[in-house]
Amino acid sequence: MDTIDRIKYVIDKVRPFLISDGGDIEFIKYENGIVFVALTGACANCEYGDSEIKDTIESILTSEIPEVLEVINIVNE
Repeated sequence: MDTIDRIKYVIDKVRPFLISDGGDIEFIKYENGIVFVALTGACANCEYGDSEIKDTIESILTSEIPEVLEVINIVNE
């Protein structure tokens, strides 16, 4: 399994948590150790979205996939 497939696999593991709060997460791309995602639904407008990315999703991805250095939320305007 390549790095992108592993990233998507881990994101799919956290997705039910976000869906239960009315949101979701979409994988955008992986580049130079950085995973770009977009929070959607209720999570897109949540004031805690960026901290959710850093505290939860980034923590999980960096611990399970050493190549991942950071996760950045692409805000859809």
